[in-house]
Amino acid sequence: MAHMLSTVFKAYDVRATCPDPLSESVAFRIGFGTARFLLSQDGLAALPQHSRRTIVVGRDMRLTSPSMVTALQNGMRAAGADVLDVGLVDTPFVPFAVNHASCIGGVQTTASHNPANYNGFKISKLLGKPVGEQTGLTEIREISESASDSGEPTGSRSEVDLWEAYRAHVHPMLCDGLRNGTETIRVAIDASNGMAGTMVPKVFDDIPGFEIIKINFENSTGTFVHEPNPLVEANLSQVREATVAEKCHVGICFDGDADRCMVVDEQGGIVGCDLMTGWLGQRFLRAAGGGSVVFDLRSSHSTAELIREAGGEPIMGRVGHVFMKQAMATHNAVFGGELSGHFYFRENFNADSGAMAFAAVCSAILEDGRPLSTIIGDARRYFQSGEINFEVDDKSAAMERLAGAFSDAEVSRLDGVTVDLGSWWCNVRASNTEPLLRLNLEAGTEQEVADRLAEVAPLLGNRVAH
Repeated sequence: MAHMLSTVFKAYDVRATCPDPLSESVAFRIGFGTARFLLSQDGLAALPQHSRRTIVVGRDMRLTSPSMVTALQNGMRAAGADVLDVGLVDTPFVPFAVNHASCIGGVQTTASHNPANYNGFKISKLLGKPVGEQTGLTEIREISESASDSGEPTGSRSEVDLWEAYRAHVHPMLCDGLRNGTETIRVAIDASNGMAGTMVPKVFDDIPGFEIIKINFENSTGTFVHEPNPLVEANLSQVREATVAEKCHVGICFDGDADRCMVVDEQGGIVGCDLMTGWLGQRFLRAAGGGSVVFDLRSSHSTAELIREAGGEPIMGRVGHVFMKQAMATHNAVFGGELSGHFYFRENFNADSGAMAFAAVCSAILEDGRPLSTIIGDARRYFQSGEINFEVDDKSAAMERLAGAFSDAEVSRLDGVTVDLGSWWCNVRASNTEPLLRLNLEAGTEQEVADRLAEVAPLLGNRVAH
């Protein structure tokens, strides 16, 4: 069982094929371990007494989620925790509920963008803060490994519908024109047969200013028309076509658990999340009268420039939601974004929210008044390689080769290795799960991108074809 548990725990969450190796027995143990960890946190005394043992639990639309949730909750209750079941929700709903109901933590049952035969758990602690390998997931795994796969539930279980409260939490991201119907926006949304198919109708359907073209909103069959991963360009084909055909202002594609989204302009062009972060960051900086914006270190230099031009402080952070949320809190940032499609909000406990990102994008387009392609065209000042993967046995040695090859570069090891020579820069990061290095390179011209790739690529191993 210990070996089976070690295979399902990843760097940021629990995720595996279901029911093997992620079985109901394993889910019970994980529930037990999660409850014991959350019940041992410092700071529980600050919560209302009635909720000092309560854990929020939600689930996505996967066919295995109900049985996984039952087993997980039974494990939690066997450990002495009480369970607050919020039902079928998007992933950002759970940390919201943890804060709204003043609970000790929460778990969303989901495998995000993975295929239908996967499932997993995303765990939050006090204040909805994420639990990763360095912030508690290792301890949860160790407790789970020594736990039994059965036990008498002593904790209580209750169900609650918090959608009205969630709507009230998200809606301040909307401009007045959308809320009162004095302005309208036409938007194509691809829910990827995931939780956006539930979230969008519950949160946005009755907003007067929205004209929504719905794609792949059916999420009750456990199947996907396309992989629910909007980072893969092929998965955006439906929303790109619909955005143009239906004469929409913008297109949005959510991932499976609706915490990430990709944006498409009115011409069907894919908008980089780094440029979106810079542009939206300007809006949040204006509203707050200044502050800082966090972005991941793979972002275009355009992002930092846009933030500075709005009077803000650009904060470069490590890749990954755990690190981004930490950076948001440390710098009291007004906003943050990653290339992966996660967008972070101070008003959302520094956490990411696909619903808020959608609301902010639509509102910002209306406030700007120009087509999105024009807005982003003005923000795009450099040329990028996109992420390129390389197979290599010794990832550390390859990264050191890169750092040593450019002696006149400014070198950073915040996350992998970044070399910056002014006219061009690149970052190389190691994959957590595969023998791969991931390269992102940017320069002033397309030709220079090609020339620098020709220099850098031989240092990193064998390039992986798309």
